[in-house]
Amino acid sequence: MTTIDPTQDAAAEATTESTNPLAAELEAAQAELTRLREDSLRERAELDNQRKRLSRDVDMARKFANERLLGDLLPVIDSLEAGLNVPGDTAAHLREGMELTLRQLLKVASDNGLTAVDPAGQAFNPEHHQAMSMVESPEHAPGHVVQVYQKGWLLNERLLRPALVVVSKHD
Repeated sequence: MTTIDPTQDAAAEATTESTNPLAAELEAAQAELTRLREDSLRERAELDNQRKRLSRDVDMARKFANERLLGDLLPVIDSLEAGLNVPGDTAAHLREGMELTLRQLLKVASDNGLTAVDPAGQAFNPEHHQAMSMVESPEHAPGHVVQVYQKGWLLNERLLRPALVVVSKHD
């Protein structure tokens, strides 16, 4: 027969009670750690997907950035092709067709932020003009544009190409 020592039972019961709260706390902490790891992984995956989506969007934007401009140029191409298909070579018809096409092209360019820099008679501006040479010109003030070799162009107020000009000088 086994005899039960009441002091032994009380000690075993006290040990079980003291380890149970610690075990419960440990279990709760491990469950919280597992939940936090899962949340972290989920958020990391979501950020990675968002980064990939943004990268795709940027690539598509670059690829089709000039879509509107090129769509607007299609009528200009149509006009040039129609002009080339017109029978007969009269200079008047050819000039008229070219002028019409140039007007269409300049409108498309203007609608997309392109403006011409044609500084004939204006003061020389080194930010928008490139001096090709200087000449004496009594009818122009010193430092003014006498002749424009090639127009310059601004794209949304930023210089795309400077105007090539001849500037007046006085001795």
